[in-house]
Amino acid sequence: MNEESPKEEWLYEITPKNSLFSLNLKEVWQYRDLLFLFVKRNIITTYKQTILGPLWYLIQPVLTALTFTLIFNKIANIDTGSVPPFLFNMVGITTWGYFKSCLTGTSDTFKGNAGIFSKVYFPRMIMPLVTVITNLFRFGIQLLILSGFYLYYFYNGASISLNSYSLLFPVLIILMGLLGLGLGMIISSMITKYRDLKFLLNFGVQLLMYVSAVMYPISLVQEKLPKFAWLVEYNPMAYVIEAARYMILSDGNVVMSGLVYTALVTLVVLFIGILIFNKTEKSFIDTI
Repeated sequence: MNEESPKEEWLYEITPKNSLFSLNLKEVWQYRDLLFLFVKRNIITTYKQTILGPLWYLIQPVLTALTFTLIFNKIANIDTGSVPPFLFNMVGITTWGYFKSCLTGTSDTFKGNAGIFSKVYFPRMIMPLVTVITNLFRFGIQLLILSGFYLYYFYNGASISLNSYSLLFPVLIILMGLLGLGLGMIISSMITKYRDLKFLLNFGVQLLMYVSAVMYPISLVQEKLPKFAWLVEYNPMAYVIEAARYMILSDGNVVMSGLVYTALVTLVVLFIGILIFNKTEKSFIDTI
């Protein structure tokens, strides 16, 4: 009687052409060590030949917050209630900055990594994931400086405080990262054929910032410009920034329906982004 031979397990399998809805997430997990190796490389090379190192990530949001305070609060008289205008703007800029860096960084995936993609194989989705995770380090640095200003204003009597919703702040970070990842992969795939999109991206991101409630509360637009309020209300990032302010400053409110809407939009955009990205990676080297 022949004993049944043990089932062989293979690390990699060569299969026919994948279907349109193949996400290849299992293969990405198999290359997780490479992912974290790239993350470590990016963090080290970012500061290797700079004078101020991580301080550059502190200077940018502080100067931007000062500029916004001068223009929008002192000149345009946008009221931030009992919250100091500088701190109000600092929270919005720091939150928006993580989404922006994820979006702009992943949108350059194919063009920026064409050299390494043409020489060695690994799941191409590793590179946009590296960008999102690397930007978490930058975001963490900016949160530290935000915490410093927060404590300063708190001990000087400002009407700010944390609340029970503050525990959900990591959820906002995940939503921002995944939304930036999904949009970035879509744009990166389109840039391989339409180079003009690269020039329009920075302008589009700046335009998007102004309808994302970064320097004003959503309620202000609904009150002063009701005809244009839909531009903010349909923007998922506006709800994220509004929620971040409430979680950190207890200013405004958390619109749960808006956060559910943001989560649904994020999942749809991410799913579409992965599909388009996986389809583009098979032939992008011929058009990049």
